[in-house]
Amino acid sequence: MERARRASHAGSWKLEEELNGWLGAAGLTKSPDVRAVIAPHAGYSYSGRCAAYAFGNIDPTNISRVFLLGPSHHYYTPKCALTRASVYCTPIGDLPVDQEVIEELSATGKFEFMDLNVDEAEHSMEMHLPYLAKVFQGHNVKVVPILVGALSSQNEALYGQLLSKYVDDPKNFFSVSSDFCHWGSRFSYTYYEKKHGAIHKSIEALDRMGMEIIETGDPVAFKEYLQEYENTICGRHPISVFLHMLKHCSTKIKIGFVRYEQSSQCKNMRDSSVSYASAAAKVAGASGEEDKQD
Repeated sequence: MERARRASHAGSWKLEEELNGWLGAAGLTKSPDVRAVIAPHAGYSYSGRCAAYAFGNIDPTNISRVFLLGPSHHYYTPKCALTRASVYCTPIGDLPVDQEVIEELSATGKFEFMDLNVDEAEHSMEMHLPYLAKVFQGHNVKVVPILVGALSSQNEALYGQLLSKYVDDPKNFFSVSSDFCHWGSRFSYTYYEKKHGAIHKSIEALDRMGMEIIETGDPVAFKEYLQEYENTICGRHPISVFLHMLKHCSTKIKIGFVRYEQSSQCKNMRDSSVSYASAAAKVAGASGEEDKQD
């Protein structure tokens, strides 16, 4: 019996029109060398434009499977959790779940399953789905959603190693979900270095430091950065797992950030903002690797 995961966060009758607009405005050339993206998951009115700079890189021609790695905002687990759904619904089109890979991952004994209500309550992967449905329109693609829990460093490495073999198959693609700094008293995070000037400039400097470390592909350096600055990057665990995947796979893949935005510009301590960053991960040595825009 089909178990459908309904779209509970990404619904909009004019959604496809919006996605077309943002993808068109980003004006990116699709590249078969792009094997993964890191993209935000806030409401599209906040981060839709930024996300287009990630998803607009995807050439869907040879891809048959998309792994989704998203953080858990509401449900606590020290592990990674797999979906029980057989299809993920979006307002643009439905994406079937690759049951074969779900069973393969489950057989390792390292994953748990999340109930459908947990799945539907979590927005981190759902906000990637309409973009994926749009980019892969007319192509047969299946999804492998993985909810990444509050992992220890050891577990980040374990899951990264376990998933690394899938990176070496060029038919697989990876969509890693994360927003960046959540700044303000409502997020209990008000780190501010005055030397950068305005608060929003300090936030950007902090985020860009983290982005540059992610680009090195070093999960240990990323962990040290998080420990030192405690930047509120909500997808830190999915990003860390992905860095370990790249470390253990045979294919050399380089991450490059292409866009950075903030929901608003903080100027005083009463303000708040969330940062969004988009990256494309390309096969190393592929053309256009240095082309950056933000």
